[in-house]
Order: sequence, then structure tokens, then C-alpha cells
Amino acid sequence: MQGPDPNQLFPNKNIPSVCFIKNAVTRPNIIVGDYTYYDDCDGAERFEEHVTHHYEFIGDKLIIGKFCAIGKGVEFIMNGANHRMGSVTTYPFNIMGGGWEKSTPALCDLPLKGDTVVENDVWIGQNVTILPGVHIGSGAIIGANSVVSKDVPPYCIAAGNPARIVRKRFDEETVAFLLDLRWWDWPPERIFENLDLLCSGDIEKLKQLRLER
Repeated sequence: MQGPDPNQLFPNKNIPSVCFIKNAVTRPNIIVGDYTYYDDCDGAERFEEHVTHHYEFIGDKLIIGKFCAIGKGVEFIMNGANHRMGSVTTYPFNIMGGGWEKSTPALCDLPLKGDTVVENDVWIGQNVTILPGVHIGSGAIIGANSVVSKDVPPYCIAAGNPARIVRKRFDEETVAFLLDLRWWDWPPERIFENLDLLCSGDIEKLKQLRLER
């Protein structure tokens, strides 16, 4: 055994609330890495319902890396939720029909903020809302009930509405080492061999392991 099969929807039959998201995704504009899971007792396999205002004609993507842990009630609000803000009114007349379609804005008139990116090994707590175009760095933690409107650097803890950086998880040297280590890209057998070390706080031993290889 070298860990669960990343291509299984539900990796552990004893925990039916947890699914590996990549196996539940059907939209081409959502990209998710191996082992990233969503935990929701009301239907973890319906993760896509928590990605709203996501229209292919806009072209933005939701990109989530490997080994992320995403809590129940998360909502990714994508660029389709944006309205014109430079006009007299922000009201979206065009989507109501009845001839109002003539007011349909060009994409260049909308405040599009690009792809939403969650890197690797990110823990997102319950009921977090992530706004369009946000970039969350590897190793970050987002506190429950937070609203993330700005980028979160790697290995930082952010919480609140709007979410603010509470503290860094490690010093700058350690963060640089971990980002360079990229353990999430190791083959399954190497991760399995070093689980105890990865689940410890022994950074020095991890550095030594790297030197030995």
C-alpha cells in the first residue's frame, strides 16, 4: 500500500462525506490536482455547485492544486458575478430579456479579475467565500467563515471578513525551503515512506533527508 487511489471519487468508504474533487468535476474550466478533497456530508460529490457565476464565454478558470483540504460550505464566486461599475447603474438589464439584451456589455467593460488559483497543500475552513481572481499560495490556511478578496501568500494564515493575514506559519527561510521542496510532486511511494516526517514539525530532519537524496 502506498496510499489511496487518487482516481477514486470516495477514497475511504468509511468516510462518505469526503471525495477527491477531481473525480467529481465535469466542467472544463475547473482544474483540480490529485488528492485534493471536499468534505460535505450533504454531498461532497456536488462540489461544482459551490463554484458559482462560472460561464465558459468569460474564459476564467478555477485552478486548485494537489493535497488541498476544503471544508463544507465553501463558495468560489467567479467573474460572471461582476457587474459594470463605471456606468450610471450596475443593474444587469441584459440578462432579464424583453429587449433589454441591447444593453449587453462587452467583456472589456466588466471588472474581470482573471483565474482563481489555489495552489498546493492549502486548508480552507468551513463556509469560506473566495472572490474572483484570488490567488492563494501553497501551504496557506484560510479560517472558517472568512471572505477572501485579496491574494494570500504561501504558508500564511488568513481569517476574517475581509480576510487578513493573521500570521506566517514559518519563517521566510523555511517557507522558501518548502516551496522549493515541492513535496506534493513526489511520487506516491516517496510520500508513503516519509509520512511520519511530513506530519511532524521537524524541518531540520526534512532538510537532512533532502541532502541525503
